[in-house]
Amino acid sequence: MVVVSFPDPLLRDAVGEIPGVQAVVWDPTAGRATDARIEVVVAPYLGAAKALGAVADLPSCRLVQLQSAGFDGVFEAVPEPIAIANAAGVYDAPTAELALGLTLASLRGIPEAVRSGDRARWAPLGQRTSLADRRVLIVGYGSVGTAIARRFNAFDVSITAVASRARAGDDLVDTVHGIDELPALLPAHDVVVVIVPLNDSTHQLVDDGFLAAMPDGALLVNVARGPVADTDALVRHAGRLRIALDVTDPEPLPDGHPLWTAPDVLITPHAGGNTTALLPRMAELLREQLTRVAAGDAPHHLVRQIVKT
Repeated sequence: MVVVSFPDPLLRDAVGEIPGVQAVVWDPTAGRATDARIEVVVAPYLGAAKALGAVADLPSCRLVQLQSAGFDGVFEAVPEPIAIANAAGVYDAPTAELALGLTLASLRGIPEAVRSGDRARWAPLGQRTSLADRRVLIVGYGSVGTAIARRFNAFDVSITAVASRARAGDDLVDTVHGIDELPALLPAHDVVVVIVPLNDSTHQLVDDGFLAAMPDGALLVNVARGPVADTDALVRHAGRLRIALDVTDPEPLPDGHPLWTAPDVLITPHAGGNTTALLPRMAELLREQLTRVAAGDAPHHLVRQIVKT
């Protein structure tokens, strides 16, 4: 019997009973676990990196299952030789929806219309930019990037994809460009969607040089992580560019920060994955992962391999 901790009863109940698994409730953000038998820790949805150092006190722990696709800061918090798996796939559809929603809202002037509506005032938007016929660059062509491309493809756009290394294309793009090609690609695109993981190579990837290479009036959409972009650079280029962000650095963005009032900036408060799709999709992933663990098989989506049995 594999003892698995869930951070809350809601998630435990959504997953349900799994043969060979004993479920207990432990939220690492609340302090040390009282059950030393825990072998698999399901991390909390928020604040995992800050809380997961507590697994060091679990002598039998061999796997941490994240509820996030990103894992920045988790390797430092979770001691080796404990393996780590992420929630790959769970956020593909919700994040892609928001990327598309932010794009449409920014291009079509929805924030301006809402502000006029709050004042009970009819204020024509003038001619706005259509998404149709735009040239869209997706920076970060993993599972979420592919989901974004699939949704944008329905809007009569041309799509260019960029990943860490160049590779063959798929049914959506003829080829996937390497990230070293960005300087040449940025000037030729009207919409740039960033969905790269946060690591040393992508920290402040969106800097002054990146933004300066985008043409006047182009739109930057960041649905990755806040530190992927240089916040001061965003403020400097706002107005010449349109900017739509679901993530910021710092986060939460402080009241009164210049980014709030910078021209042509739309901000949502890191809402990409938190939808009605989250709980059922997370439960489905956990059922599959824990069934594999109980059967003695390696789980999917390992970002740090199992080295302890």
